[in-house]
Amino acid sequence: MVHVLFVCLGNICRSPMAEAVLRDLVKREGLQDKIQVDSAGTGDWHIGNSPHEGTIAILKENKINYDGMKARQIVSKDSDTFDYIIAMDSQNLTDLKKVIKEKEGVTFTRFLDLIEHSPIQDVPDPYFTGNFDEVYDMVLEGCEVLLSRIKTEKLA
Repeated sequence: MVHVLFVCLGNICRSPMAEAVLRDLVKREGLQDKIQVDSAGTGDWHIGNSPHEGTIAILKENKINYDGMKARQIVSKDSDTFDYIIAMDSQNLTDLKKVIKEKEGVTFTRFLDLIEHSPIQDVPDPYFTGNFDEVYDMVLEGCEVLLSRIKTEKLA
């Protein structure tokens, strides 16, 4: 089983959006018995909360299931569970590395490093920008690339 963890600041906007999108792509390809997806935040402000209403709206618009998703905070043992730990921005990557030590066999990366020739490095936080459509487009493209990479690296 391949395990993927998306990480953002509060785990209510970007990382749960990525979790839901990748889960949807995995389900469409019939790989749910081979790939599990989760998300977490570096902060504790929203623990137990559902995704942000903007994230819910864009997922509903694209007919992507988000049922049962609740915010949680990263914990040190996440490196024992996950094969891919993907931060939505540079600060998230720095913060999660303070909690989770890099470990052989675990891929740590920024989300937009997955997208070749991305003009920016960090997924903008729609909690502050309000632009959930822009973030959704980035998340969809990155999740498609990630799924292809997982299939090549882990499932081939």
